[in-house]
Amino acid sequence: MSPRWARQDEFGIRLDWGPTGAAVIGAGAACVVVVDVLSFSTAVSVAVSAGTAVYPYRWRDDSAQVFAARHGAELAVGRRAVDATHPWSLSPAAIRRAPFAERLVLPSPNGSTIASAVVGPPVVAACLRNADAVATWITERRWGTPQQPIAIVPAGERWPDDATLRPAVEDLLGAGALVAALIDRGCGRPSPEARSAAHAFLSVTNIGTELDECASGRELRSGGFADDVDIAAQINADTVVPVLADGAFTDHSREPPSPATGGR
Repeated sequence: MSPRWARQDEFGIRLDWGPTGAAVIGAGAACVVVVDVLSFSTAVSVAVSAGTAVYPYRWRDDSAQVFAARHGAELAVGRRAVDATHPWSLSPAAIRRAPFAERLVLPSPNGSTIASAVVGPPVVAACLRNADAVATWITERRWGTPQQPIAIVPAGERWPDDATLRPAVEDLLGAGALVAALIDRGCGRPSPEARSAAHAFLSVTNIGTELDECASGRELRSGGFADDVDIAAQINADTVVPVLADGAFTDHSREPPSPATGGR
């Protein structure tokens, strides 16, 4: 059991990092929002906007191939493993270039791992591209109170030497974009952690430059994946709300709130 002081119980909009943060603030939440801007949640937003159902999966190994076959889905490979036979990867640009896939398994050590581990509340994939759409969907359900809190989880990255969590500025900004949009709609009471993320987002004058120059952006650009950074920086370019249901993220933006959620 996590200590009470870590759970942000007094607040309706909560924020903490990575799988451990998701477990701590996600218990009892109305929904868990995973933010992995470079690139899992951006790839999900792009794919779901095209009509693809995206299955998160923790590992990119032989078990992923079995999982994909079981669901009749295509399997995304590593960015550098893309070829004519396997054109899908975690790269949003590659997903755009690839043929349409009705179902896609998208392994990821960060966002996908967190999404796969959540048990109970609905899981939403958010990024800079769909922050407004996700905020509207949450607000329509009247979530964001201490009784029905929102758990926002910036995924962060992993240090290559020991796989420990590296808080990533792009995920802080993606989470901040969502918190700022929720506050703008009068939704809930944000924790200091959530408010700080919103302040960080609102203080940035050029998101594209910020993503270009942050560590993750430099990593992708140096590897030849500048398009992925550009796509991730397009604020509110998508209107989808990818919600994990029956194992896959699909668009729930037009789903009306049910009486059980507190919606009208």
